[in-house]
Amino acid sequence: MSWRCVLALAAVLPLTTPASGASGDAALAVPEVCARAPLAAPLDVLEAVERALCHHPQTRQAWAGVMAQAARLETARAAYLPAATASIGAFKGNSSRAISGRPQLDSRQNSDTRAASVDLSWTLYDFGQRRAGVEQARALLEAAGATRDATLQSVFAAAAQAYYDLLSAQGALAAARDAEQAARESALAAAARHQAGAASLSDKLQAQTAAAQAVLSRVRAEGEAQNAAGTLAAAMGMSVATPLTLAAGPTSLPGTAFVQSVAVLLEQAKRAHPSVRAAQAQLQAAQQGVAAARADGMPTLSLSASVERNRQSSESQADADARSKSIGLQLRIPLLAGWSRAAGVHAAQAARDAKAAELAQTEQDVALELWKNYQGLGTETESLKASEELLQSAAQSADVVRGRYKAGVGNLLELLNAQSALADARQQRVQATSRWHSARLKLAASLGQLGYWAVR
Repeated sequence: MSWRCVLALAAVLPLTTPASGASGDAALAVPEVCARAPLAAPLDVLEAVERALCHHPQTRQAWAGVMAQAARLETARAAYLPAATASIGAFKGNSSRAISGRPQLDSRQNSDTRAASVDLSWTLYDFGQRRAGVEQARALLEAAGATRDATLQSVFAAAAQAYYDLLSAQGALAAARDAEQAARESALAAAARHQAGAASLSDKLQAQTAAAQAVLSRVRAEGEAQNAAGTLAAAMGMSVATPLTLAAGPTSLPGTAFVQSVAVLLEQAKRAHPSVRAAQAQLQAAQQGVAAARADGMPTLSLSASVERNRQSSESQADADARSKSIGLQLRIPLLAGWSRAAGVHAAQAARDAKAAELAQTEQDVALELWKNYQGLGTETESLKASEELLQSAAQSADVVRGRYKAGVGNLLELLNAQSALADARQQRVQATSRWHSARLKLAASLGQLGYWAVR
């Protein structure tokens, strides 16, 4: 099975738009990017996510787990079918007899034997042991599917986060370059004023120091951008040295229509989160394990039949051809097994109780994560508004102070402070935007309904 076909099966995943979110988004279809080698330039977040889903090792591991559990389910179902065994054999032999002192009585005989048989066994009734095994395997398959969903959503979220991190790092780099350019211009202006005798040497040196600090900040921002690019490339299953060119960031923020009251979101997460669904399925499997352990000590009724043919020929006797057939019912009644069956039932019950506790813990963890991400999105939304106001104020202040300084009525310290405040405001705006996208993505992921709608 190709991974293109495997990803086509992802249409059953809950990676769709929530009922309260934007409409028109289908479930995960086959990403076309899986079939094309060239990397799009510029790269958008959708292609980054699709490439991660296609090539990340965790997705392949998750699908292999589902396939293995599906095979185990078929094995459990096979217990309802009859079992037949055929045997065919051909044998050659010889025998000799020698009597001491009477060689005339010595004899030697060769024989040729051929045998064939077919045995049939079919369990007719077993007090629910096979049914429990099938239901247990089916529940484990559901758990594997839910674990696969959780893995895909984790890979999805990690790739999208890496994309936003790189976008943020590039934005921070652009802001650092702007700050560097402004600092250089201020240093040139201070040098010109010093040469004209309108400024002191101290002003000139302070301006040069600020310019050097701006260069250092830009160099560090370049390093952060390179690290973020390598992280995104690795998330897409590519070489960390792959050059990446991102599409321009969105001019407007994506919608948050999926955000409802926290009570409604908690109910959605409890119902749809793949981690909860996996824990629920594992609890069901453990319950069926108890039923199977109890049925293990019950009688079984089986149908058995056999057909056998044996043909033998020898040099001294006529050929012999023997045939036999048999059919019957067999009732197997376990009598004593050294209390092992009772211990097996107790072990299965303990495993069931452990899975019940695990489900409760998972529900609690999911609820807590959702609560934190819900509060986080609210905080980052307010921070985003405040960062916009801060940036506008700092930009206006820097323009005014720069004009005053060029006109000769301002001082250098005032200019450097204004430029530093503007650079800091730009950085905070970039960081606030990145944190808002991250908070929105985390909230969608904590609902267990992360999909392409979340990055559009």
